[in-house]
Formats: sequence, C-alpha cells, structure tokens
Amino acid sequence: MNRSRRLGVAPVAVLAATGLLVAACGSNSGSSGALTASAPGVTAKTILIGSHQPLTGIAAPGYDEIAPASNAYFQYVNAHGGVYGRKIIYKYLNDQYNSSITTTVVRQLILQDHVFAIFNGLGTPTHLAVAPFINAEKVPDLFVASGCACWDAPSTWPETFGWQINYIREGKILGAYVAAHFKGEKIAYFYQDDEFGLDGIKGLGYEIPASQVVAKEPYNVAAANPAGEVETLTAALKASKAQVVIAFAVPAFMALLRLSELALSYSPQLVSSDVGSDPITLSGLLDAYAKKSGSFGDSLIQGMITDSYLPSLGSTSNSWIALFTKIHNQYLPKLPMDGNVLYGMSVAYTFVEALFKAGRNPTRQDLVNAVNGGLAQGVSVAPFAYSSTDHDGITGAYIGEIENGVLVALGPTQVTDNSPTGAVTTDSTPQPGAPASGIP
Repeated sequence: MNRSRRLGVAPVAVLAATGLLVAACGSNSGSSGALTASAPGVTAKTILIGSHQPLTGIAAPGYDEIAPASNAYFQYVNAHGGVYGRKIIYKYLNDQYNSSITTTVVRQLILQDHVFAIFNGLGTPTHLAVAPFINAEKVPDLFVASGCACWDAPSTWPETFGWQINYIREGKILGAYVAAHFKGEKIAYFYQDDEFGLDGIKGLGYEIPASQVVAKEPYNVAAANPAGEVETLTAALKASKAQVVIAFAVPAFMALLRLSELALSYSPQLVSSDVGSDPITLSGLLDAYAKKSGSFGDSLIQGMITDSYLPSLGSTSNSWIALFTKIHNQYLPKLPMDGNVLYGMSVAYTFVEALFKAGRNPTRQDLVNAVNGGLAQGVSVAPFAYSSTDHDGITGAYIGEIENGVLVALGPTQVTDNSPTGAVTTDSTPQPGAPASGIP
C-alpha cells in the first residue's frame, strides 16, 4: 500500500474528466442507433455531470481526494469507449463544507452549466441545503456522499439517492458489536451535532443498553476553535470514566479527539464510524497536528475498531482493490491509495453502471428509473436497497480493527434496517468480482 500522506489544500479550480475516446463502446454497448442530445448535459459526444465538494476547509483533509478519484475512474471509462461512446465530463466545485457556498455552486451547475445530474455531493448539512432545489429542478441527485437516512425520501425527494450505508444502519452494526464485546462497560458518544451524528447515535441506541451510556458529547463542526472545543469535550468524556468512546466524526475532529485523549492521559477503547477512520488520512492528520513524523500517527490508531462497507485496501488479492489500484497508479499517482480514493472510484463505478442502464440516449428520468429498478452489488460488501420506494444505498458492513495501518476484518458482513427492532444479521451473499474490463 502507498503509505504517503498528502494533506495539502487542493486547488479551488474545477477539474474536468479527460481521456481518449475510442471507437469501441463499453461492455454494455450492444444497442445500436445514433447518439443524440437527449437531455440537458447530454450531447452526442459527452455527458456533463456536476458536484459540490470540500476542496478546502475543515472537511477537506482526505475528502478532497474523493472527486479526483471519481474523475480518475471516469477517465478510465472514457479511455475504454466511454458510456455508449460518450465521454463523461465531471465538473466539481469547492463549497468548503459551507452550506451557503453549496447553494451557490449547485445553482451554478444546474442553471448555468446545465449538468445532466448532480453526482456524489458531499456532506450532510451541505447537501440538505440543496436537495430541495435539485428536486424542484428535476435533476437526478445520485449517490450523495453522506449516510444520512434523510436521502431515503422518494415521495418527497424522488431525484435523490444515497449510496453508502446510512448512519442508522451503521450505528446499529457498530452498536451490536460493542454490546456483545463490551458488556457492562461504561460507554460514551462523541459526535457531530447534526443529522450525521444524530443518526449514528440513534442507531447505537437501538443496540446498546442505555444503562451503559455515561456521556454524550456533541461537537460543532463550525466551531471557531475546534481544538479548544474538543479538549473540553474530551475532558468531559474522561470525567465520565467511559471505558469505550464511540465516535461519529469527520477525520479532523477524530484526530483532535485522539490527541486530546493523549494529552489527558485518557485511553479508552476508541470505536469510530467509517467516515472518520481511514487509516492513512487519520494517521497523516495526527502527524500534521502534532508536528510529528515516523510511526506516531499509526501508533495512536492501532487497535481502533471501525466498520467498512467496501473491501479493505489490505486485501490486495481482492479483484476490486487490484482494479482500482491499477487505475490509481495510471491516473492519480500523486495521491495516496487510501480509503477516500477507494470510495471515490467505487461510487463512480456505480454511477457508470446506472448510466449504462439508463440507455443510449437517456433523459434525466431514464437515469432515475435505472436506479429505481435496482443496481448490482458491485464493489460494496452488501447489496443495495434501491427500488422505487427505497432510495437507501448499501445495506451492510463488516467490523474491523486497524492493525499496522490497515483495516483487518473481525468477522463477516452484517446487514440490518433502520428500525429499532430490526435484527443485525450475517449476510451470506458473496461479493461479486470486478469485471475483467473494469467497466460495468
């Protein structure tokens, strides 16, 4: 695995997909007929899609790699025939994880740039600010980069679909593991004070006995002094004598939490949602914030428990990891091959699958109908929930532990639903292998 760390600020400028268009079409290109300008953003040669991403700001570390990684996969598809011969052009704009900026850039993408779809807009608070507008404009809003259960609202927001496991499901899976392995121990929650954190805490509460929970400490992602706020919250966690701290936090706040624990000589078992636990990103942030080097960051996350809905980067024999590593090395070598890059390529793969299913000359409604009709499992370790009445994405995850900078699975994939009584059960569905072409 590439252990390099890149925590610099990404350019604010838009990046667009590039790549050679060749005569052959993708693997699903058996249909014939002329390609036409069938919808806004779709010409006979290109498909223009757009997104809002935190390329700078508090959420940028790690997350600023996601859109470039998706773009790298699109370049790979473009170089191997595109989608029925069309190249994907991906225009993503910096919203700094600031909802007011998100509103501005999304209006530009839809009203000025006339994108075919909004793809993988990142952030719960930021995307909540624009989902009503996107749906009012009847623009496909595919695969939001957030696990908020709110995206599953087909009667209210028929254009919007989640992709990653939602935070309630994730909280239940983490909670079931903690309840089984830390019986009787004191447990505390550290979480972002919006739908992201609140959904996660809800799921945890469905599985962990309330009698074990001794503290709940929310943080404000827009705090003027994040380090000071986290120090205060960590002191409260220590005072509660919690033996296990479960966090639903973005990487920057996860790193601040771990450094505050170190400063206070407080060493609970740390359990994290997938959002804040990418080993390379988190270790790099710890090194940067503490002004350390070497194995400092790695040592602070050793033994951390988390979950994942994608195969581990440590599974080098996995066909998906091999595929995306090859694409990374060709199209994105300056970035580390970490969990954010894996995420960006994985969600891009699902989007290309939806584009193929939408047909040779798709309308926006064709794309929505394609997802409503269900999509193959692909890269995820559990099936998708997609139907006309369910816009949730991945339905399960496995529990893992960080060992020597790599996530190691502690058991099989678990699936569940969003309800307080739905069981957390083992999923026996084998993950399909990557197609030989690398294209759906």
